[in-house]
Amino acid sequence: MSARFPDFRLGKVLATSFTGTRSERHGDAVERIPTPNRLVDWLAVSGLAVESCTPAQLERAWELRESIHAAATAAARQDPLPEPAVQVINDCSAQGRAAAILTPEGTRQWRLSSASAVEDALGVIAADAISILAGERDGKLALCASPTCQAAFFDTSQSRTRRWCDMNTCGNRQKKARFHANHRENARSAK
Repeated sequence: MSARFPDFRLGKVLATSFTGTRSERHGDAVERIPTPNRLVDWLAVSGLAVESCTPAQLERAWELRESIHAAATAAARQDPLPEPAVQVINDCSAQGRAAAILTPEGTRQWRLSSASAVEDALGVIAADAISILAGERDGKLALCASPTCQAAFFDTSQSRTRRWCDMNTCGNRQKKARFHANHRENARSAK
């Protein structure tokens, strides 16, 4: 992976990790997959290795990512799912030809129909999004409490009260801001 791009923010849920490839959506947006090769990198670290990606496939991936984000945001807010987003998710899911396989270690991996089948990888991501949006998995969709992020994430914590998409970024940033604000306030009060 190239050092000139921002790090990936990988989570345990494929679909919401994919939406995290564009972060700080309400601030200075950060695009983590700006090139076809960068999408290849993200797919590889996500267990969906492909040999190559075309600019058209990258655009389709962005379309799927934004559709998942729109649908997940609506679901987290308990709003109706946007029909255009649902259509893109369904189309990508139907176009994929990946198969779940069991490894000797007892884990699931994905076998794509060919090593260059970005559409298969997008189909796996879309199917993951469908399982979350349809309520088939234990957890709930939530939005990051960071005002500049507001990413949709899948909360699987026991209490379902997680506030941040990623504690190491958004959560720490907010805690540091609160600490510094309190420190300034305490310094003013001491005068």
